[in-house]
Amino acid sequence: MKSLVLNLFLLFIGCLSCAAQSHEGEIEKLKLVLNDKAHFDTQKQKRIDQLKAALDRDPELDLNAKYLIYLKLYNEYKSFKYDKAFYYAHQLQKVSNQLKDPAKIAYAKLKLGFILLSSGMFKETFDSLSTLRIKHLPDSVKREYYFLTARTYYDLADFDKDDYYTRIYNTKASLYVDSAIRLCDIHAFDYTYYSGLKLIKAGDLNNAILKLKSLISSNKLSEHQYAIATSTLSDIYIQNNNPGIAISLLVEASIADIKSSTKEAAAMLNLAQLLNKRSNIQDAYLFIREAMDDAVYYGARQRKVQVSAILPVIASARILHEQEQKRMLFFYSSLLTLLSITIIVFAVIIYKQLKKIKASDKLIVRSNAELRLTIEKLNEAEKIKEEYIGYYLNVISDHMNKLEKIKFSIEQRLTTKKFDEIKILVGNINLKKEREELFSNFDKAFLKLFPNFVTEFNALFPAEHQVKLLQHQLLNTDLRIFALIRLGVNDTDKVARILEYSLSTIYNYRTRIKNKSNNPDGFEAAIMAIRAV
Repeated sequence: MKSLVLNLFLLFIGCLSCAAQSHEGEIEKLKLVLNDKAHFDTQKQKRIDQLKAALDRDPELDLNAKYLIYLKLYNEYKSFKYDKAFYYAHQLQKVSNQLKDPAKIAYAKLKLGFILLSSGMFKETFDSLSTLRIKHLPDSVKREYYFLTARTYYDLADFDKDDYYTRIYNTKASLYVDSAIRLCDIHAFDYTYYSGLKLIKAGDLNNAILKLKSLISSNKLSEHQYAIATSTLSDIYIQNNNPGIAISLLVEASIADIKSSTKEAAAMLNLAQLLNKRSNIQDAYLFIREAMDDAVYYGARQRKVQVSAILPVIASARILHEQEQKRMLFFYSSLLTLLSITIIVFAVIIYKQLKKIKASDKLIVRSNAELRLTIEKLNEAEKIKEEYIGYYLNVISDHMNKLEKIKFSIEQRLTTKKFDEIKILVGNINLKKEREELFSNFDKAFLKLFPNFVTEFNALFPAEHQVKLLQHQLLNTDLRIFALIRLGVNDTDKVARILEYSLSTIYNYRTRIKNKSNNPDGFEAAIMAIRAV
């Protein structure tokens, strides 16, 4: 039975760590690059600042030079920050209109269309593209127009997810891709990438994989191009229900996005979703938060909506995962109480798991401290009871012996009718001495329990009001009053009867002594705080 439970427990721990171990090396690599994210963003910002400085240094730049700088700024911002890219797309339009160059005017409109599409504004993108008359434009402009139009239809098909309209949009997109690749160099990135994308949309996934793999293996790709290719290839493996390879590709795509400071990307969002499905909740939550930060920084509404739809799901899964871990740990900790030999091994495992999930609970620590204090007080009270029960049994025993002797003597003299001797015998009983002996025994028993009582009592008073005992004295009346209070006899009437004083006398004693102390209001509480040995 013990062996079975141990095996079940180890299986449970293995299951908990399985998802974390899957792709562990790749994910750790991504996390290391994430740590340098600010560095890559700073490098991009330096390039942007240099371009802006070039504009500021020479306000009289000719329009063609301005156009080139605006184009470079647009390219830096297009996947980095939406509102800035949108601004420089308009600046391109403004300068191209001033130049009255049809190719530059068309090119500027294409750049604006790309930004509108990136933000999910399909109607505005089509409106912008519809104003272009490309018949007499250079092939480079025509090619970009066809590719952008194709991508717009592809994205619209993905967005609608309607069987009827998706087929129409994909068909239109494929025609535009055909027109574009006819104008492409067969070795160009766009030629291979869009050929592969067309195969994906047509359902020919095997050939699409070959196309994209050949593209990825190329050494001529920029970080941004590499991210686009690997992210697109991962979609095929997700469709083929092969999330393992998809995760590896998305990790590579995410790393490339970080290095190129690309904020408008879906790789990390898709990676978070796959890790969440594979129960790697912690990493999924980390990456979905990064995806949200990028979406917010970029500023495009569509991307923020996409991430916002997934973030609560992963956050909820994270909470449920932690709760499930706590429930399972509680179950196995209960089993530990039934096992004698394996208790130490299980205790170590549970301790390590609990340490990762939750820090020590302050309330329990405080409750334990209060419990210990209560136990100490109970132990002290028990000790006081034991000492004083013994003390009073001895006192009562002594008095019983004395009474027995007196009774015997009186009975003898009554028998012989020696009444004068009885009178003498009664007269020899010294009540004052008996009372003093009673108090002396009380003092000895009390000081045995509270040997530091007199010292701690005096510490509550200024020097001139401290108690000074005679050489033979153990306690005096002042001390006995508060010794009884320390023992729990707080009723003034009871104290008066024990010490054989009037009620008013004891009350006056208590009031006078408290008023002489350093802290009258807290005096009796301080008396109760004096500890027994």
